[in-house]
Amino acid sequence: MSIAKKICAPFVIAAALFVGTAAKAADIVETAVSAGNFETLVAAVKAAGLAETLQGPGPFTVFAPTDEAFAKLPAGTVDDLLKPENKDKLVSILTFHVLPGKVMSSDIAGKQTDVKTVEGSLVNVNAKGGDVMIDKAKVIGVDVEASNGVIHVIDTVILPPQK
Repeated sequence: MSIAKKICAPFVIAAALFVGTAAKAADIVETAVSAGNFETLVAAVKAAGLAETLQGPGPFTVFAPTDEAFAKLPAGTVDDLLKPENKDKLVSILTFHVLPGKVMSSDIAGKQTDVKTVEGSLVNVNAKGGDVMIDKAKVIGVDVEASNGVIHVIDTVILPPQK
């Protein structure tokens, strides 16, 4: 992706998210719903019982996998995770995509570090040179602001380490 595209992408995504919204700023969940490419993520957040939390005061930083990211998982994985008996595993996976606090792309530019997720494990963030990576997921959209935090769009579902 060219530098110009990397710089412009967040503004294009943010503009698309907020066209036609009410004067009140949208929270993380509302922002994801409005984007239209996080249907699987939103369904998973609701199935896990995390929607109310992610609509709370925060602030949160969410590494949001697109529907295409979920489609890369082995066949049947999403359906299996959405079953009530797998709620704990789903919560673990989803909270591994969330950091407490609001971390903007400018906060990590040029850095590589491990950060603690809400799930409790560390995730590697690498913003040194080239593509920005969150573990093995490429960041494809940054700094989509919500009233209670920020969303960074990723192209792969990241999984917490096995415990």
